[in-house]
Amino acid sequence: MKKLIFLCVVLLTLASCSIDDSNEFYTKILPIESVDIPEEFVLGKVYPITVTYIRPAGCSAFYDFYYSRDLNQRTVAVIDAEYPNQDCGLDITSEVEATFNFKVTSNGTYVFKFWQGKDDSGTDLYYIVEVPVVENGEKITH
Repeated sequence: MKKLIFLCVVLLTLASCSIDDSNEFYTKILPIESVDIPEEFVLGKVYPITVTYIRPAGCSAFYDFYYSRDLNQRTVAVIDAEYPNQDCGLDITSEVEATFNFKVTSNGTYVFKFWQGKDDSGTDLYYIVEVPVVENGEKITH
């Protein structure tokens, strides 16, 4: 009888401790293929900036942007979430767009560095875009 109780307790314990790792994911930074960004900004306005990247085959989805700022310089990359334990039926890579809003808070020219991967020697590659801040169609110079 004790063996039967012990066996029941063990089975219940194992059943209640089953690990469902279908929600587990890891993040990965993906290169940006192209960018849709205005040619100029107006101080105080908000602008959508859209990037295009290649989503890998498998189960993955846009997670967030890597976004770093230093004075008027911004570094941007796409962070993708990959779910290795799920089958999403995505057998091919595909182009995907993601957008963030950018608020212009200072004068001068903004320099955006969009990460495009690494070269053969492991050096980061960037697509660099300079966007001047204008007022009434004229560049602000202070």
